[in-house]
Amino acid sequence: MVDFRDELQACVPALRRYARALTRNIDHADDLVQDCLERAMSRRLLFRPRGPLRPWLFTILTNLHRNTLRNRRRHGEMVDIDTLPDLAVPAPQPGHLALAELARAIETLPLEQKEALLLVTLEGLPYADAAAILGIPTGTLMSRLGRARSTLRALTGTPAEPHLRTVK
Repeated sequence: MVDFRDELQACVPALRRYARALTRNIDHADDLVQDCLERAMSRRLLFRPRGPLRPWLFTILTNLHRNTLRNRRRHGEMVDIDTLPDLAVPAPQPGHLALAELARAIETLPLEQKEALLLVTLEGLPYADAAAILGIPTGTLMSRLGRARSTLRALTGTPAEPHLRTVK
C-alpha cells in the first residue's frame, strides 16, 4: 500500500506544471502548489481513498486558483514594471512567437474553458478524470474543450481541421 505522503510527493511535478500553466507565473504557481499541499495535508482525514490521490489534489488546486482569482478581482493586481517585456527587442525565433501567441490566446479563454483545456491537453488526463476534477459532466467538459479549441483556432489564425466523412 502506498503511503499518503509518497503519493502526494509523486503528484508534485504534475501539480507544478498545471499551476504554472494556469497562473503563467512561477512564483504564483509555487505558492499555489504549496497552498494545495498544505491544504491536502491538513485535510488528509477528509480524503476517502476510493481512487487515486491525483484527482483530489487537482480539485484542491483548481479551487484554490479560483479563489485567488476572485480575490484579485476584488483587490486588483500589482504589476512590477521590471517584469514588463521590452517591446523594442524582437523575438529570437518564429517558433517562440507562435508559442507566445498561443499562450496569449489561452489567457483570453474563459476560466472554465482554460481549466478544461489545460487538464486534458497539458496533463493528459482522460475526459472522465478531468470532468470529475472540475465537478462537471463529461459532456460539458467536451463542450468546453470544443469551444476552447475553436476560439484558439480563431485567435491564432489556424484553419479549422477538415471534417471527416464516413466512407462506405
